[in-house]
Amino acid sequence: MNLRVGLGIDFHRFEKKRKLILGGVLFKYPLGLAGHSDADVVAHAAADALLGACRLGDIGKHFPNTDPAFKDADSLKLLKNCGELIRAKGYEPVNLDLMVILEEPKLAGKLEQMEKNLAKALGIKDEDVSVKATTPELMGALGRKEGIAAFAVCLVKKA
Repeated sequence: MNLRVGLGIDFHRFEKKRKLILGGVLFKYPLGLAGHSDADVVAHAAADALLGACRLGDIGKHFPNTDPAFKDADSLKLLKNCGELIRAKGYEPVNLDLMVILEEPKLAGKLEQMEKNLAKALGIKDEDVSVKATTPELMGALGRKEGIAAFAVCLVKKA
């Protein structure tokens, strides 16, 4: 079986007058994330992991922030498109593992819904997606609550 691993990392700073969407879940929080699309840092990291595993570049290559078509785009739809891109190259996602790094908001109680949303976007089982969260323990820009980061790793196999 031909297997490949991909790594995706994304960071977005907080911004006023924006919605906070993580893994397709809308959070009640006074700040959202800055970005051209909906700035879903979780979906973006997942997309980059998939694309990287198949040597398809990164999310910016396929959905540039200079293209008005992607203004306020739903990042789960972009992730679904990335799944289609890797399938067109002859690969299938096997599993996806993500870590979200933030001080707040707390993600407990929302992680399972995030997993379901990501799995649905990719056409894989919920059990094949894992989303976890950790805090930077008040260190650095993330610890000062300036933004959120997400790291993702995925395994894909030749179809």
